[in-house]
Amino acid sequence: MIEDLEREGLIRKLPYDRKKVKDAVALARRDLVTCRAILPTDTDWAYTIAYNAVLQAGRALMFSKGYRPDGANQHISVVKFAELFLDSKDAIIFDRMRRKRHSSVYDMAGSISKTEAESAVSHAEVLIRKIEALL
Repeated sequence: MIEDLEREGLIRKLPYDRKKVKDAVALARRDLVTCRAILPTDTDWAYTIAYNAVLQAGRALMFSKGYRPDGANQHISVVKFAELFLDSKDAIIFDRMRRKRHSSVYDMAGSISKTEAESAVSHAEVLIRKIEALL
């Protein structure tokens, strides 16, 4: 529940601001365009940008409910918050994208296959549409 995330220090109340929601959605849409564009040339970055698109949509969801991520693990905060509103399959996809992106960015270049990147872009498109429907 939201109260649990607050108690754990993962999220913090934030006055509702329509512009913050709109700006986060715009970032998500921008990232979708970018990840599609670079998919043929760089699967690692296409995957990372697809994940970032979903992350920004998740932030828009948080902002729309009057919250923001807090603490050191803000990506986890956004995923956990989104899990409260997404079905379990979509929440699992979002978290798997987060984990895979982390590995790709910090551990090993070239770890994302073309199939994985294409799947991430498709998942991002679906997740963003679902999150936008919640706004």
